[in-house]
Amino acid sequence: MSIDGRPGRHSAVEDAQGLIGAALVAAVGIAVFSAGGLMLGGMAGVALLLHYVTGMGFGVLFTLLNLPFYWLAVRRMGWTFTLKTCFGVAACGALADLLPRWASYQQVTPLYSAVVGGMLTGLGILMFIRHRASLGGLNILALFLQERRGWSAGKLQMAFDITLMAIALLAIEPSRVFYSVIGAIVLNMVLLFNHRPGRYTGM
Repeated sequence: MSIDGRPGRHSAVEDAQGLIGAALVAAVGIAVFSAGGLMLGGMAGVALLLHYVTGMGFGVLFTLLNLPFYWLAVRRMGWTFTLKTCFGVAACGALADLLPRWASYQQVTPLYSAVVGGMLTGLGILMFIRHRASLGGLNILALFLQERRGWSAGKLQMAFDITLMAIALLAIEPSRVFYSVIGAIVLNMVLLFNHRPGRYTGM
């Protein structure tokens, strides 16, 4: 907040450290989800599911899956937001693949994976939001359709995530899907309690 009470704008250095920190925190959360064999919602969830099925690296899949959404981001949010989001997606994906090489998880229970992974990923997303960026994908499309068609962005995302979890039952154990739902709830509770208008005014 500036001296005159108006929202303070982040400097380039503040944005850089914020985006790097956000990518690292979210990547640790995703790595914990992956170590527990759990799922996420959105494009990160699709990338994880394809990673489990095909063995391809999460980072490559996550980056490729987000490419079609960037033109929507440019149209709706502008180039600054889009470039920050491109960086966030690529950095988060790369770090999620690299982190297990730097720190191995000897034993990760599904409940730990759900709670800790959900909390860290939610914090990472919150940091991206506060620096006017995102982890891309479905959120951009949902907001675009809400603006153009009047469809509820929240309901669209919920419907997509429910469908994704149902599809995941074909590839992973039902118990893992159950804990994945817990992780998704934890993640969204982090955003619900911490991302509120008026609580944070940095730009």
